[in-house]
Amino acid sequence: QVQLVESGGGLVRPGGSLRLSCAASGTIFRFLTMAWYRQAPGKQRELVARITTDGSTNYVDSVKGRFTISRDNGKDTVFLQMNSLKPEDTAVYYCNVDPPIEDYWGQGTQVTASS
Repeated sequence: QVQLVESGGGLVRPGGSLRLSCAASGTIFRFLTMAWYRQAPGKQRELVARITTDGSTNYVDSVKGRFTISRDNGKDTVFLQMNSLKPEDTAVYYCNVDPPIEDYWGQGTQVTASS
């Protein structure tokens, strides 16, 4: 059974930083393209960043230059370093494969950028 557990969210002031982690179990993590998604109140879930098995990355335009996705295949973990956070980054952040599999969604981790 695949389980993805997100952590690292919190409340920060605009301009601050957070590092999210997603630990995977029950899957051949190193062979999967992984991604971070977010869902803000009243909005649809969107893909924020993705990383392929060979480390190639893509980002939604709104986070380019501020967020960095990375992975540690030895620890079956994917990370999202978020710098220069803005109020519009406030959302619940989830990890999943890309394209996402419904059964893999976890609880997510709340990120709030507010003064």
